[in-house]
Amino acid sequence: MTEAASTEGIVEDHLILDNVRLANPHELYRVLRAQRPVVRVTVPSGIRAWLVTRHQDVRAALADPRLAKDSASIIRRLEHHTDPSRYPAVAKSYAEHMLNSDPPDHTRLRRLVGRAFTPRGIAQYRPRIEQIAGELLDAVAAEAASTGGMVDLLDSFAFPLPITVITELLGVPLDRRDEFREWSNASLSSDPAAPRRYAAMAAYLQDLIDDKRRHPGPDMLSTFVAASEDADRLSDREAVAMVFLLLIAGHETTVNLIGNGVLALLRHPEQMAALRADPSLAPQAVEEFLRYDGPINMATLRYTTEPVVFSGTTIPAGEVIFVALASANRDVAQYPDADRLDIRREAGNLAFGHGLHYCLGAPLARLEGEIAFNSLLARFPHLELARAPAELSWRSGTLIRGLTELPIRIGR
Repeated sequence: MTEAASTEGIVEDHLILDNVRLANPHELYRVLRAQRPVVRVTVPSGIRAWLVTRHQDVRAALADPRLAKDSASIIRRLEHHTDPSRYPAVAKSYAEHMLNSDPPDHTRLRRLVGRAFTPRGIAQYRPRIEQIAGELLDAVAAEAASTGGMVDLLDSFAFPLPITVITELLGVPLDRRDEFREWSNASLSSDPAAPRRYAAMAAYLQDLIDDKRRHPGPDMLSTFVAASEDADRLSDREAVAMVFLLLIAGHETTVNLIGNGVLALLRHPEQMAALRADPSLAPQAVEEFLRYDGPINMATLRYTTEPVVFSGTTIPAGEVIFVALASANRDVAQYPDADRLDIRREAGNLAFGHGLHYCLGAPLARLEGEIAFNSLLARFPHLELARAPAELSWRSGTLIRGLTELPIRIGR
């Protein structure tokens, strides 16, 4: 099955992906899959790369060993055509984690933390996550009572739920949560001020590492710090980078899974009614939210170590590649009626990647999403958008697919 060509003309050979296009990428991706499934692009940060959009190519690219992820090599390539000041030394050190590494380093790093993120291991946190969700919804109800029913669900629920969970798991205090959100948003966007924020983040994380050395506890972070003293397992530099990755990835994906999923339900009231009537659909619904409008637009960068071919286009060696997860998940060649939300759909998705770098935290994000949607719908029988969908704004950058706010009205 192929998708219809756009009525707005042929896509240019070299596509400028500005924040306007990235804010609503699905129509663009539909055109690209039909006309130029592999295309040269320049993104808002100035990075020039190749963009791969078809499901079959995206899945293949995610598992292709000829597409490497070594952070140092990628940054060297990026510095040729972006401002080198965007990559200060501390930022480069944070990039040296398992998501941006290749075997054998990736294998060693993933094995070290993998045992803590198995589905069975994560399932034990269900009661505590349910408790956190309930407490947050109590606060949402109180806020709504004082504002005539108006709340920003992103601020009051979608953000604090996963950040509370991951900080508890890692043993990180919550007293600087708002600062951390600012750092996280900057590090994952094309914000030109991002490099200036790395120094504050560096001091924060280093203080955490030092504190865990002096006062170890039963948390994951203490385990990582202890392991960093063993040169054969995890160096000090790797420990800091790992904490950065887990803190960022451990809440960002879930924030946007919840936000995007709630928006999808609000725009499809029949699907909301179905999930409200049958909470057992929640795991299946989470998979559909991940497919329909998942939290990650494009996977983290890769580069070609030798020429590769996707959909008949040869990408030379040494080129940077963007792999469009959001596009693959709307490809009608893989998902019939792909632009329709159906929480009963039985189909997989590539929202958490595929292959060697499949998201380690996927079981935790899925569990948090399931609890979040069921808790929200059970608590509030009447929910509606407080603003027209076209008036909502989306975060800038190529990586994250997430709202800046989600204003809703809670009825009685």
